[in-house]
Amino acid sequence: MAESKIQYYNHLKIHSQYSICEGAIKIDDLKDYSKENKIQSLGLCDTSNLCGALEFSEKISKTGTQPIIGTQINFKYGDLIGLIPLFALNERGYKRIIELSSLSYLENNNLSEPYLDFNKLLGENNNKGICLFTGTINGLFGQLFDKGKFTEIGEMYSKLKSNYNDRFYIEIQRHGDTNEISFEKFNLTKSSELEIPIIATNEVFYIDKN
Repeated sequence: MAESKIQYYNHLKIHSQYSICEGAIKIDDLKDYSKENKIQSLGLCDTSNLCGALEFSEKISKTGTQPIIGTQINFKYGDLIGLIPLFALNERGYKRIIELSSLSYLENNNLSEPYLDFNKLLGENNNKGICLFTGTINGLFGQLFDKGKFTEIGEMYSKLKSNYNDRFYIEIQRHGDTNEISFEKFNLTKSSELEIPIIATNEVFYIDKN
């Protein structure tokens, strides 16, 4: 989390201990780190659940840091399933992402991984109070890119922009991976063509390098 020392960089994709088999950050430790480093804001983005949302919000806010509640939910498009990050901007958005997260489990059989149809993101009543990112090379759009579904991605981006307006961002991460670099070039082009803003993120699974 070294980037957090940069004044205007706020991590939005913290994976806590509630990101099963992913995160290893205890919220109490995150609280102490936020207080010591005077972090402006932090976003929780555990995968496929919001189990830590209340604890995160209560403890982080007491340090003077603004808590931002989010999650990553699997969405299905065609025969592909992948993650898309969603963040709550207000109480209505918080209730909606809780609903979507719950539905991802309830609308599938017990043997499958939780997911929702992509169209659940569309429609005026489905997006109030929600901010949405495109996700990483490993997410739904990254998988579509890997399959060469460039036209489909463009159409999906257009639909999301129409539904979310300035609450939809194309997400960029940089790890030096060849596929990620190609995906970034594609996304930068789409950002220019469709006038969708770019946001830089990093997946945080540990507080420090050790």
